[in-house]
Amino acid sequence: MNRPTPKELYNKLKEAKETAAKELISIINPVSFAADALDLGYLVDDIKAILLDLLNEINPSHYAGRKPPQRSYEDKIKGCDLFAFQWESTLLGCDVYFKFALDGGCLWLVSLHKSKDRRE
Repeated sequence: MNRPTPKELYNKLKEAKETAAKELISIINPVSFAADALDLGYLVDDIKAILLDLLNEINPSHYAGRKPPQRSYEDKIKGCDLFAFQWESTLLGCDVYFKFALDGGCLWLVSLHKSKDRRE
């Protein structure tokens, strides 16, 4: 089977929204994430509101990850599927790349930055 399917992506995005709404959010690399946040024009303290709005912009057709999904090598989420999306964000006014994992009832933020003209 060619994973992830559109249905799987829809369900992962839905789960990500529900998890973010409960504020169960963790950032893999906070320093890098903060630098990218400033580049995108928001503060990390505003991540919950920004994230919920961004997740509402994304749909399965924006999937930019590998098939099957890449697995994380980060200790905190080792072996978890990574879901990457790239789209033109209305909220941020630029092409955005966003990668996350879901594990242990938590939304793990791996990347959220301006797109670099290539699929990561």
